[in-house]
Amino acid sequence: QVQLVESGGGLVQAGDSLRLSCAASGRTISLYVMGWFRQEPGKERDFVAAIRWSGSPYLADSAKGRFTISRDNAKSTVFLQMNSLRPEDTAVYYCAAKFELRGDPHINNYDYWGQGTQVTVSS
Repeated sequence: QVQLVESGGGLVQAGDSLRLSCAASGRTISLYVMGWFRQEPGKERDFVAAIRWSGSPYLADSAKGRFTISRDNAKSTVFLQMNSLRPEDTAVYYCAAKFELRGDPHINNYDYWGQGTQVTVSS
């Protein structure tokens, strides 16, 4: 079992930055793909970013050039640095984990999820 706890969300203005953190406990995350998804009310949960144990990153088109994902395996923590935030980035952001063998990091077949952290970007 892996427990995930997100932090770092908040209310910011368009153009501002936020850094989300995801702290994992229960097992080392070294062999897990770690992902970030986001969800607006009444909509599906969408892929934002993911990172393999090796450090290889994956970003949604909407995140490229603005967001950066990183991980510290020794501290079992994953980060999502979000710059140049836009009102359309407003959502609940979820951290997720799955074994590397579960395949494409973009696919929402993650095994473990955090409780989510709200990000609100005002115009």
